[in-house]
Amino acid sequence: MPIKHPHIPEEQRAEQAEGLNPDKKAFHELDSGTFRIARSTARIEGAAGRAAARVYRSLFGKPLATAQESQERLSTAKALPILASDNISSSAYATEEIMRVLALGGAAALTLAMPVSLALITVVAIVVISYTQIIRAYPQGGGSYNASRENLGDLPGLIAAASLLVDYVLTVAVSISAGVAALTSLMPTLYDLRVPIALLVIAVLVVGNLRGIRETGKLFSAPTYVYLVIIFGLIIYGIFRYQTGRLPEYTPPVDWLPAAASPLAFLLLVRAFSSGAVALTGVEAVSNGMKILQPPEQRNAKTTLILMAVLFGTIFIGIGYLSSHIGLIPDPHERETLLSQLARHITGEGLYYDLVQISTALLLLLAANTAFVGFPRMGMVLAADRFMPNQFAFRGRRLAPATGIVALGTLAAILIIIYGGSVTSLIPLYTVGVFLAFTLAQAGMIFYWRRHRERGWRVAMILNGFGAFVTGLVAIEVIVTKFTHGAWMVMVLIPVLVVIMKLVYHHYKQLGNQLRLDLGMPHRQYTSPRVAVVPIADLNQAVTGALAFARSLSTDVRAIHVADDLVKASKLRERWDEQVLDVPLLIIESPYRDWTGPLRQYVQALSRQDHDAPVAVVIPEFVPMRWWEHLLHSQSGLRLKMNLFTVENVVVIDIPYHVKTTLFGGPRH
Repeated sequence: MPIKHPHIPEEQRAEQAEGLNPDKKAFHELDSGTFRIARSTARIEGAAGRAAARVYRSLFGKPLATAQESQERLSTAKALPILASDNISSSAYATEEIMRVLALGGAAALTLAMPVSLALITVVAIVVISYTQIIRAYPQGGGSYNASRENLGDLPGLIAAASLLVDYVLTVAVSISAGVAALTSLMPTLYDLRVPIALLVIAVLVVGNLRGIRETGKLFSAPTYVYLVIIFGLIIYGIFRYQTGRLPEYTPPVDWLPAAASPLAFLLLVRAFSSGAVALTGVEAVSNGMKILQPPEQRNAKTTLILMAVLFGTIFIGIGYLSSHIGLIPDPHERETLLSQLARHITGEGLYYDLVQISTALLLLLAANTAFVGFPRMGMVLAADRFMPNQFAFRGRRLAPATGIVALGTLAAILIIIYGGSVTSLIPLYTVGVFLAFTLAQAGMIFYWRRHRERGWRVAMILNGFGAFVTGLVAIEVIVTKFTHGAWMVMVLIPVLVVIMKLVYHHYKQLGNQLRLDLGMPHRQYTSPRVAVVPIADLNQAVTGALAFARSLSTDVRAIHVADDLVKASKLRERWDEQVLDVPLLIIESPYRDWTGPLRQYVQALSRQDHDAPVAVVIPEFVPMRWWEHLLHSQSGLRLKMNLFTVENVVVIDIPYHVKTTLFGGPRH
């Protein structure tokens, strides 16, 4: 929208605008005083810098303009692998986690895997139906966080957000660890390298997501659809062989069953259900990531959510049916996955078995990408509401939320290192957060429907109410059964994150109140500095330039040299007295070799003498020509600036001296 200037005549405005644009090729004028840059402003000097820029561009691609954001949105076919791969891929290890617990009750208890799986599918259906209501109510995205915060208040909203952030980090750690486990099942010689392999995959995912959502969709779509085709083929062929009696007899290694089976009690079934609850992870990703979908977003989001649930449910039940009827037993040493056993038992160790393992490994490794969509966008929503640092709202050169992507990759890598890439060790930390978010979101939706009373609100309220009741029970059950196995850490971490987000909000609120400029409020006035201080290490051209600038600011200019070697300081004094006549040199001896502390203390003392006039600190600083030359300097100017910024009534001015050198020989002129 053009900016109007009612008090300035049209002719005067045109004259002013004519002189405001120094480069008409680089800056396109949109309106009086409003310009758009026509090309990238990046200036790269030197062969090494240009080579680094080419590598960077090949990794992350060309910059995208903000106007190109609509072109980055995905169709349902491309969004399904991005938003649903986490949930679909959990079918590869959810059954194994159920049977791993049931195996404690002996071989006979493994037949209960199917009833437990059916119970979980029922919960999935309830949650999916409930989330279609959240998509309807909050088409702008934000899912559980928005539904909780707007209807229940800030605290429930922040609990939901913190729960999801923790769950996204665990999604990356668990999915990648499971993918590496599938890979090492195929190639056991790689077992000892599972942590380095997992870290390499995280690095690839970070780079892929920094390239932008459309590039990510191109990269990750094929493995998801390949997995679906291969795994459905395995299930259909397995059921056919089982029903026709053509499957060979299954004989597990003798050391895989516990020496003494635990009594089959209700608690064992509850533990098995809570372990299999990982099947529900990723359901909320569609409602959180609606902004990446092509219009109409609501319809495409619902389609993606329902397709995800149907595909997951079919695979999960198929794997559970075959595994329980064959009587497979999970490998207690985690050297071979349950799905690997199933594929080998049905097809033998041939080409199809290899395809199952490779496609499963790829899907699980790339399923972590769902979290790379959800976590950064949740960070953007929270940053917009001032509950997270502003950096999380920044979109990088490819319109990707770069800070959130890098933060997620770093946290997941730390988890994998700590737990050695073990899926079984990470699972107890999983699902606690996601069920808390489910429950809070659906409880919030009850109040939403009561307040808005849209068409069909009674049915929608009943669906969300029943969903909140079911997921609330599951949340309590998961917390109780997994508390001593590691879930307590998540229960501690979530409140800590909520407190941190509250503190961030409090900081931004206070800052906003102090910076607010009300109509009629007098503007802050700065008088000329009473004293100008120039910190120096030696007498050179950079220092003389800073002294000249300091003289233009104040009649009281002082040069300060902090010395740990009095002999050198004495020689500097002799040169100073010969060449600089109008500026006194003050030497402060620092026996402990700290030079920023004495300077700060001296400037602080000056600032207290007169609160009406600031103290100017003019810092001469060398600026090397090439990036690698910065490594040859101590960056003392930067450290001094950071130290002085916290001192009130002090203005810090940097005077750069650009050093132009050649690779060989003397300075270039």
